[in-house]
Amino acid sequence: MRYVAAYLLAVLGGNENPSAKDIKQILNSVGVDAEEDRLALVISQLKGKDVEEVIAQGNERLATVAFGAGLALLLTLTNQDKPADDDSDSDSDGGLISLFD
Repeated sequence: MRYVAAYLLAVLGGNENPSAKDIKQILNSVGVDAEEDRLALVISQLKGKDVEEVIAQGNERLATVAFGAGLALLLTLTNQDKPADDDSDSDSDGGLISLFD
């Protein structure tokens, strides 16, 4: 993520095609040593692309992700397995496991 952030900072600074040296300079300015393989991957994936279009495509993909589906399924399964007359616990946790007991 830091490599993408550095790439975006370079683009926002007016450099349309940041080089590895440009990104290393940004990362080094905050005390981060760049790994060559990760740096090369970010540059190869973003080279020649309009960053605003890449961000827009990413936002579209994130919009299709159902964040709550897994939790809803877990709650449904938890409540189905629980007996209806279970009054052994006076604190109602809605079928969730308490992390602080």
